[in-house]
Amino acid sequence: MSDRNFSPKPNRRTFLQRGAATSLAFGLAALQTPTSKAEILGANDKIRLAFLGVANRGSQLLQAFKKSSDMKIAALCDVDSKTLANAAEKFGDGSQALETDFRKIYERSDVDAVVLATPDHWHAYQTVEACKAGFDVYCEKPLATSVVEGRTMVEAARKYKRVVQVGIHRRSSPLYRKVAEIGLENKIGRTTVARTCHCSNMYPNGMGKAKPTAPPENLDWELWIGPRAERAYQENITPYKFRWWDEYCSQVANQGVHFFDMIRWFLNEKAPASICAMGGKFVVDDDRTIPDTMAVCFEFASGRLATFNHFEGNGNPIMATDENFRALGYVEFRGTQSTGYIYDNRLLIKPEKPGQFQTKEPRAAEETIAIEGAAQMNLDATALHAQNFLDCMRSRKTPNTDVEEAHLSTTMSHLANISLKTRLRLEWDAENERITNDEAANELLGVPYREPWKLTL
Repeated sequence: MSDRNFSPKPNRRTFLQRGAATSLAFGLAALQTPTSKAEILGANDKIRLAFLGVANRGSQLLQAFKKSSDMKIAALCDVDSKTLANAAEKFGDGSQALETDFRKIYERSDVDAVVLATPDHWHAYQTVEACKAGFDVYCEKPLATSVVEGRTMVEAARKYKRVVQVGIHRRSSPLYRKVAEIGLENKIGRTTVARTCHCSNMYPNGMGKAKPTAPPENLDWELWIGPRAERAYQENITPYKFRWWDEYCSQVANQGVHFFDMIRWFLNEKAPASICAMGGKFVVDDDRTIPDTMAVCFEFASGRLATFNHFEGNGNPIMATDENFRALGYVEFRGTQSTGYIYDNRLLIKPEKPGQFQTKEPRAAEETIAIEGAAQMNLDATALHAQNFLDCMRSRKTPNTDVEEAHLSTTMSHLANISLKTRLRLEWDAENERITNDEAANELLGVPYREPWKLTL
């Protein structure tokens, strides 16, 4: 294996700004904030992308990006040679570079940007090194596994003037953008509570138990582990089950970050002021190191609460349901005039009834907000998000889910995990990104990197 303290040298590219950005149907425009003085790519040149991590979500991203005529796949990379071969057969045409070591991708001069769908503990290092190498980056969610990693990613994007889009793709959905444009509280009144959850009944055996074994011959386990502590291979860690191991991810990050971002976006909140989490491994008997039951409450200085429930010992919905016992939405926004339930194909507004001591006039009318064809369009939200990234590479405008916004939303997940680990209600200084009521808890804002991996700007 090559030197793991690799630090690629920046390369130069030329870009030519197009007069009109290419986009998919539905007319979604990129946000208008400029990011940097653009290098220039010829108007007729296709953007050359390297995809790192091509299983599961990586395969979905390949499908989404291939819907654009504005790009071509220059390289595919995965630490599993079997997965790599499958992706090459499905998405390649024989012209792509195939690598099992991402560092070789970063040495290439025929790549303009990297698309990262690697395990979450790799996102920070690979994004920072890509920015240093002169690449723009599309990074899947959750952004990082610690607050310090996320902030370093923001700083790298700004220092090297890179476009970094994060895969919180609902910010490119026509419906969600319409709700943000209308103003949710203009419809439902002053909102005091937003609720969301992840429920999946994994009782009794969860993801199972496994003993350490030799890794499969097709998997570079050492490179999969990367900056994390050395450990023996277990079949219930990779390819997907790492999300139940707190070294690599958590479900409050994996599932919650989409909805924390939505809450922040629709309610114009930057960050909570206080966080309290409770829970544990109560009923599921597997090797996980994250809870099977968790309840988190975030309090904002503006006078709002947001709650997230992570229940994997029981799976029935905890919010209001339709006639088929399906939850009415991903997030429930409780306003003084109505309650809003947001789902990928509509916003459902249920009017409030006056309570104790109040006059009995109706406060609102039931309403459904949707966009024509929204169900199909939202199936393509990832493709819209991918196209927005490509457009912003040319225009150098801020992408719909800029790395800073993703960092703020992902930080809510990290703070929930720290609160649970310390058994403390945390007071959070968002400007300085510090916990103010327990100095020792600040040690958990970062994560150790084993030698010789280093996260440096």
